[in-house]
Amino acid sequence: MPTTTPLNYLILINHADVLPQLFGRVLIPPAVFEELQQPETPQPVQAWIARPPAWLQVRSLRYRPDRGLEYLDPGEREAIALAEEIQADQLLLDEAEARREAARRKLPFIGTLGVLREAARREIVDLPTTLAQLQATTFYIDPQLIRSLLQEDASRKKKLSGEQE
Repeated sequence: MPTTTPLNYLILINHADVLPQLFGRVLIPPAVFEELQQPETPQPVQAWIARPPAWLQVRSLRYRPDRGLEYLDPGEREAIALAEEIQADQLLLDEAEARREAARRKLPFIGTLGVLREAARREIVDLPTTLAQLQATTFYIDPQLIRSLLQEDASRKKKLSGEQE
């Protein structure tokens, strides 16, 4: 269940298709769907959400989000509430406040970088190439985190090639 930011960036780097490969069906609440259609949303994202893939489903909430979520933006608020309602396997979040709230509520979550890291582990994407694509957008990545992810990926690849020799 993504909120807007991770889905936005995965679309921009042409890797939204890793989501169903990692998680199967992906559910978004109405607020996330609406945010992806806003005029300030990048055109490629607007075009993508205008014809969403079959694996993406908009799911309305049965109940209003509790007042404890009012400090979050509507997409994050509804995503956390929906994750609680359906007991989601994973919640896709990048924003720090939303991640802290998900952790407080003991909801499992993953961010954009976590999705790409897992996709690389499963050899769905090439992590160095994908991170370079992500860096070409407005997504902020701490340089130290980039180095760490690339070192981990190189080590994983080295182990795999060593096992195959």
